[in-house]
Amino acid sequence: MMIPLQSFFLLILQKPLDLHISDNTQLLLSATACLGIIGVIFQAYRLKSERNLPLPPSPPTWRLGGHLLPPRKPFLTVAEWIDEYGPLITIRSKFQNIVIIGRYKAAVDIMETQGKILADRPPMISGEIFTGGMSIALAPWGDRFRRMRRALHSHLQPKAAEAYQPLLMLHGKNIVLGILDDPHNLQNHVVAYAATTIMKIAYGKNKPTSATDPEVVEMHQIVEMSAVLRPGAHMVDLIPWLKYLPWYGRDLKLGFKKLKQLNIGQLNRVKEQMQNNEDTGPSFTKYMLENSHLYGLTETEMAFLAGAFFGGGTQTTSLAICTVLMAAACFPEEQAKVHAELDAVIGRHRAPTFADQGSLPRLQAFISETLRWRPGVSSSLSHRTTQDVIWENYCIPAGTTVLGHLWPISRDPDVYPEPDAFKPQRWLDDQGSLRDDIKFFVYGFGRRVCPGQYVADRSVFISALLILWAFRLTRDPTKPLDDMGFMNGSMPSDPLCAFEFETRIPEMELRCMMQQHPEKL
Repeated sequence: MMIPLQSFFLLILQKPLDLHISDNTQLLLSATACLGIIGVIFQAYRLKSERNLPLPPSPPTWRLGGHLLPPRKPFLTVAEWIDEYGPLITIRSKFQNIVIIGRYKAAVDIMETQGKILADRPPMISGEIFTGGMSIALAPWGDRFRRMRRALHSHLQPKAAEAYQPLLMLHGKNIVLGILDDPHNLQNHVVAYAATTIMKIAYGKNKPTSATDPEVVEMHQIVEMSAVLRPGAHMVDLIPWLKYLPWYGRDLKLGFKKLKQLNIGQLNRVKEQMQNNEDTGPSFTKYMLENSHLYGLTETEMAFLAGAFFGGGTQTTSLAICTVLMAAACFPEEQAKVHAELDAVIGRHRAPTFADQGSLPRLQAFISETLRWRPGVSSSLSHRTTQDVIWENYCIPAGTTVLGHLWPISRDPDVYPEPDAFKPQRWLDDQGSLRDDIKFFVYGFGRRVCPGQYVADRSVFISALLILWAFRLTRDPTKPLDDMGFMNGSMPSDPLCAFEFETRIPEMELRCMMQQHPEKL
């Protein structure tokens, strides 16, 4: 029979009756019990704020190290906890509490409406070692972060993103040509597209980039290395003084050395081109070198900021495009509705362009539903409260780590009825226009939302438009499919799905239209 922990402590503290144990053993047990009681009291105290409001409820765990999540698809466990305990839950990791937000209204009320209070990041010493403190994604809220973000906005705000449309259109056509030449390597075609456009935006790189380009391979390796920067992965985040030991964190220090060498090398290449008066066209790095006085950033900071384009743009864009195409193959009835819209608006005698975007609500609804159905990442990056946050009858104390968890939010039945069903219609009103009263937080929350969202939106849209206009996608039902395989935040090394592409336009005619590039870059 199980007995409550508190009752166990009380039994031990009582004078032994006919238990035959020594005084020393009794003393040891009593001391252990006292410590246990102190721990229970301390934990109960920590779950109360100064306003006498509790933290959100916590799933039970007897593990000293805190809650345990399975290594594969941990987001499913989090979603079960949200379903059982409510929109907000508290989990314990080592000696800290982490609040997870798993419902739409709570995310809007807390992460969006009170975004200023949650604009900070929790300290991550392993991340500081790996990036040399130069990462804008991990940077704490403050003057330096604001200067870096302002610099990014110079090239990523909506008007600037619109200027990239010819570039995105040109290389989106190259995906179609790649599929015609080699339909079995879709992931490589998509990665090459994302890498080429990002390298052009960041560095003005004109030569075509492939998935096997040495620079691209090296950048992807570093991005994959950064995947180890997760809470609890490194002891230094729990014991900060370890960073002063010269032998500790050699892998992190080696990663920083490679990352710095690559980023500085790219910046120096642009600088050399400028000194030689080479016309490579506009780029973020060139702009920053010409206008460094406007932002007060060092060359190293500028180099890492440009590198953030690649790290933050290639993987997420590639994953989103592949997920849209997977959804088209998995839901042929919905794909047919998109095809009907494309035929009505564009026809099959000209290539689609960005000018068609406003007339294609069904396609945009399909993309929105895809990114809700299978978001590229299951959770946002960690936020940190700088003041107490009150939500309903709970208080999230200042200094608490907060996660907006995209997977359970995407399953909120109050906002997305039948959340496990794939229903693009949910994004359209009765007149067939896109709704503006719901959204999904695929780019993050509040003041830490991804600054590249406007470029990413356009990139995913034009790629999906060109591919779905050109092909009907099916999949081989005899081949295995992991429809959650694109949710790990990085592109899988092996294809997750065997796609088959049937041209909707005669191949020679399609090639001709894709090889015409009237857009000005």
